[in-house]
Amino acid sequence: MPILLLMIVNVLSFSHKSKLHNILFGFGLLTALAQIALVLWPNKNFWQLTANYQFNVIKFNLAADNLTLVMLLAIGLVGLIALIVARGLINDVDQEYNFTNLWFIALTGMNGLVLATDIFSLYVFIEITAVASFILIALTKERDALEGAFKYVIFSSFATVLMLAAIALLVFFAGDTSFAAIANAIKANPGNSLILMGLILYLLSVFIKSGLIPFHGWLPDAYSAAPAITSIFIAGIVTKVVGIYPLIRFVQLTGTLADPLRNILLLVGGTSIVIAALSALGQTNFKRLLAYSSISQMGYIVLGLAAGSALGLAGAILHIFNHAVFKSLLFINAAAVEKQTGTLDIDKMGGLAEKMPYTGATSAIASLSTAGIPPLSGFWSKLLIIIALWNAQLYFYATVAVLASLLTLGYMLTLQRKVFFGQLENAFYETKEAGWQLVLPSLLLAGIILGLGLGFPWLINTWLIPIGKIL
Repeated sequence: MPILLLMIVNVLSFSHKSKLHNILFGFGLLTALAQIALVLWPNKNFWQLTANYQFNVIKFNLAADNLTLVMLLAIGLVGLIALIVARGLINDVDQEYNFTNLWFIALTGMNGLVLATDIFSLYVFIEITAVASFILIALTKERDALEGAFKYVIFSSFATVLMLAAIALLVFFAGDTSFAAIANAIKANPGNSLILMGLILYLLSVFIKSGLIPFHGWLPDAYSAAPAITSIFIAGIVTKVVGIYPLIRFVQLTGTLADPLRNILLLVGGTSIVIAALSALGQTNFKRLLAYSSISQMGYIVLGLAAGSALGLAGAILHIFNHAVFKSLLFINAAAVEKQTGTLDIDKMGGLAEKMPYTGATSAIASLSTAGIPPLSGFWSKLLIIIALWNAQLYFYATVAVLASLLTLGYMLTLQRKVFFGQLENAFYETKEAGWQLVLPSLLLAGIILGLGLGFPWLINTWLIPIGKIL
C-alpha cells in the first residue's frame, strides 16, 4: 500500500508537487504511527500470519516473531522522528519531497528485511534499503555529501558481492533459501569447509554494512558529510537494520557458534569498541564524533551476540533499540546546534545550554545513556552484555567492555563541556533554541531513555528474555 501510494503521488506530482508533498508527508506520519501502534498493541492473528508474495520469478516469504516486532518498533519510531525533524531542517519543497519519497522506499526495505524468512529475500531488501540510503546521503548534491555517498556505494557493492557468494555456497548445500533449510544444512554438515567459507563471507558482508572496524572506512565520512536529516535516519536505524539485524539472524542460523566464528565476532566487536572510542576522543566535528561513537556502540552488540546465550542476545537486542533512540537524539542535537550556530566544530562552541536549554538537557541524557550511566536505558543493555560475557568465561572481553565505557564517558563529557557548558562565546549571544520540530522529538526520545531505564525490571521479564530464548 505505501509503495502504491508513492507511485500514484509521484505520477501526479509533476503538476501538483507543492500540494501533494504535504499529502505524502501526512501519509508517512500515519504509516509510522500505525507501525508503532501495531507493535505496542499487537494483534496475535495479524502478526502470526505468514505472507507469501510472488513477483514474476521472485518470491518473498514474510513472517514476524518477537525479534521482528522489536525491530519494527525501532524502525517506526526513528522513521516517525525523522519525518517530523525533516520539517524543521529542510526549507526546500523539492528536497523535502525527495527525502519523503526515499524515506518510504527505505522504510519498505527495512520492514521487508526484518520480516524476511529466507536469505535471498533478506538480501533483496538490504539492497533496496542501501540504494535509498546512498541517495539520501547525496540528497543536497554538495561535494562532501557526494563523496560520502560514493564511499558508501563502493563499500556496499563489495559487501553485496560477498553476500551473494555466501548465499550461493549456503544454498548449494541447503537446496533452499529459507533460514530453516540453511540452519538444517549447517547442522547436517558440521565442519564442512565450504559451509564455513560461506558463513565467513556472510559475516564479512554484514561487518561492512555495519561499518565495524576494520571495515568502517565509509561510515565516518557518510555520517558527517550527509545532510543533517539523513544522518539522523541512517545512524538512528538504517545501519543497524542492514548490518546488525542480519548478524543476529546469522547467530540464529548457526545455533551454537563454532570457535572460529565466535572468535571472529569477539575480535571485531572488541576492536570496534576500543579503536572507535579512542578515535572519538580526538574528533572536533560534532557529527564525526558521533559517527565513531556509533561504531563503538555497535561493537557492544556484537560482543553480546558472541556470548552465545539468551542473556547475551537479550542485551544485544536491547542495545540495538537503545542505540537507535540515544543516537537519533544525539544527531538531532547536532542538527539543532548546526542550524542555530552555523557550525559543527565543537572547539568553536561553549555555553550553548544557556541559549538552548532543551537541546542541552536532552543531549546530556543521551550522552550519559551512551556511556552506560545508571539508571538510564544504556546502562542496562551494557550490563546484560557484560554479565553474559562473564558467564561465558570471556573475562577479557567483559573487562574491555567495562573499561571502554570509561572512554565513552570521557569523550561524551568532553562533548558536553565544549558545546553546552562553560562560558558562552560572544558569537552566540543571539542564539535561540531550535524550533519545535527538533525540540519535541528530542524530548520524546529523552523520555524514552528515562522510561526504559526506570522500567527495566518489567521490560526484561516481558520482552527481552523471551526474545533471547526464541533464538
